[in-house]
Amino acid sequence: QVQLVESGGGLVQAGGSLRLSCAASGRIFSAYVMGWYRQAPGKQREFVAQITPGGTTNYADSVKGRFAISRDNAKNTGYLQMNSLKPEDTAVYYCRMTLVDTYWGQGTQVTVSS
Repeated sequence: QVQLVESGGGLVQAGGSLRLSCAASGRIFSAYVMGWYRQAPGKQREFVAQITPGGTTNYADSVKGRFAISRDNAKNTGYLQMNSLKPEDTAVYYCRMTLVDTYWGQGTQVTVSS
């Protein structure tokens, strides 16, 4: 079993930055694909970014060039650096880890004011 705890969300003005963290416990973090997803009110949960165990990254078009995903396997922690935030980035952000099974965190709220 894997437990994921996100942190770092909050309220920020448009153009600002936040860094989300995802702390994992319970399994070998380094073997998992780690991803970030988000869900805005009234919308489906959507993919934001992903990083493989080898460090290959992938981003949604809407965040390319503004967000950066990373991981520190020694700390069992993943990160999402979010820059140049826009009001449309407002959502609950979820961390996900996948190997054979998939695990989700509880989510952290990000609110970007205009």
